[in-house]
Amino acid sequence: MSDQSDNIDSAVTSSVDIDKQHVDALRLAIAAEDGAVLRQLLSKEHPAELADRFEQLSGDDQALLVELAPDVISPALLAELEDEVVEDILPLLEPGQISKAMKELDSDDAIQIFEELPKDRRAQVLADLPEQDRKEIEDGFACDEETAGRLMQREFVAAPEFWSVGQTIDHMRMQHRQGEGRQGGDNLPDKFFDIYVIDAHFHPLGYIPLSTLMRCESDQVLKNIMDTNLTVIEPDLDQEDVAYLFEKFHLISAPVLDADGRLSGMITVDDIVEIIQDEHTEDMLALAGVNEAGLVDTVWSTVKARAPWLFINLLTAIGASLIIAQFQKEIEQLVALAVLLPIVASMGGNTGTQALAVAIRALATRDLTSANAVRVIRREALAATANGLIFAVVLGGITYAWFGRPKLALVIAAALVFNLFCAGLAGILVPLGLKKVGADPAVASTVFVTTVTDVIGFLAFLGLASLFLL
Repeated sequence: MSDQSDNIDSAVTSSVDIDKQHVDALRLAIAAEDGAVLRQLLSKEHPAELADRFEQLSGDDQALLVELAPDVISPALLAELEDEVVEDILPLLEPGQISKAMKELDSDDAIQIFEELPKDRRAQVLADLPEQDRKEIEDGFACDEETAGRLMQREFVAAPEFWSVGQTIDHMRMQHRQGEGRQGGDNLPDKFFDIYVIDAHFHPLGYIPLSTLMRCESDQVLKNIMDTNLTVIEPDLDQEDVAYLFEKFHLISAPVLDADGRLSGMITVDDIVEIIQDEHTEDMLALAGVNEAGLVDTVWSTVKARAPWLFINLLTAIGASLIIAQFQKEIEQLVALAVLLPIVASMGGNTGTQALAVAIRALATRDLTSANAVRVIRREALAATANGLIFAVVLGGITYAWFGRPKLALVIAAALVFNLFCAGLAGILVPLGLKKVGADPAVASTVFVTTVTDVIGFLAFLGLASLFLL
């Protein structure tokens, strides 16, 4: 096992070194303005690897690379690049090259590229597309962002229920042969996993996985082998809800229906994996009040994205400080209060953050619902109280040993229990409340929870101290 682990580590290290060497070679070729070397370096590589290396370059180097060797920006590479990078390089490409890429890609990838085009160039690119491709782009772009209609691809494989397995396979082969002769490639989607069985009105009746189709005899009728347990998706469904359905029902692909219930497209699992990663990353960053800092982001764009949240935190910190200001005389009489005050606030903040992280994750995965909310609230409140009692004993003992004042030890112990109880409740109730009013819990919860724990911690400790110690 140790040898195997060492081999894996060595392979990863070697891959990193090779990638660095490749990026350094790209930079040297760009500096030398050598388009031939750039083409050589960027040939015979997987588009995903090329995208990673391209994104390692600065914005100026990316622009110069496109100028020196525009032909290396293939349709597959455009589909792999981050949206921000695509947005930057599309204005550097000729409209004909963009149109060609959109013809060759599946409709979902083509729509993503069209979305990043400058508005003044969209009409020019659309005019260069065949009528069918242009209609697919326009229909997809008419759907709201981050919905199934924008995400789905319009290419799919469907067959009537009375066809046989042999007829279906022959149909796919014919579609492939017809596609070879036209610009834009195959009539079949690049990747598909299921055959959708339809009625005369194009309503889906069921599906047949390709693995099942290939195992059956050629004379078997599709109606007899199809699976009717079909999960269908509405075009206006949010992509986060689509990802939830894929995860819940272990889907590889799913059909998308139009307003009349007809089959209009499909969504495949490779798109869903990207959505799940993006949504989870977005929630994680939102909890910290930041957005994703891409490799091409500047210092100023990063500052603009983070400064508003820091300003909100500044206001809440001033509010908490005003609470402390109300107890200036008490603090002057007993300096130990100022020494111990951060401990109560810090413990409450950490407890609130723990409950908040669990709540945000449970809301995102649909584990936390109105049906079990009371049970989860009770659990978090009791867990926070139990932790409060445990650490109240610890902190009370430390306070007594430090300052030799039993009443001070009891006061801080009581304040800690109360603050942790309130922090646990805030960590679960704040995101639930924001979700109920339609706000994004991941974005706004942290500020509210931190404010609650700080204010209650200061009030509890200083208030009890003023009542029982002074």
